[in-house]
Order: sequence, then C-alpha cells, then structure tokens
Amino acid sequence: MVMRTPRYGRKIRKKYINALKKSKSRHVCPKCGKRSLKRVGFAIFVCKSCGAVVAGGAYEPTTEAGRAALRIINSLKASKKEA
Repeated sequence: MVMRTPRYGRKIRKKYINALKKSKSRHVCPKCGKRSLKRVGFAIFVCKSCGAVVAGGAYEPTTEAGRAALRIINSLKASKKEA
C-alpha cells in the first residue's frame, strides 16, 4: 500500500508519520560511523561524510530481517572459528 496522503483514520496517519520520520532522519553510516547517512531514493542511502552508498530498507538502512540474518551469520562465523 502506498501512503501518499495521511487519510483514512488515526492508525494509518500514525504509520505515515513514523515512516516519514524514519525516511527524513539521518542514520549512522556503517563505514565511517558518523550520523550522516541520508535517504536519496527508494532503499538507497548516501553518506554525506565519506560518500558511501548503502542499499537497505525502504525507510531505514537496515531492516529487521537484515539484522536477524547478520546475527545468524556472525554466530556461524564464531562457531566456525571455535571448531
């Protein structure tokens, strides 16, 4: 569902406002660590400091599924090092 206008009830307006806040705010860059990652397009983020281009979620540079996958990968790497 595309939220172009904040209509049709309180819940959808709250979701629209939260999505707008997430997309307009600055995020932490995974390369340089500064809070200068800005959304420039659908799921495309660019760091104003180091110029890194990151693909992520629609409104945030990382998604819940991406964080879960990274957690699993890191645990597999740690178990591989121990063996």
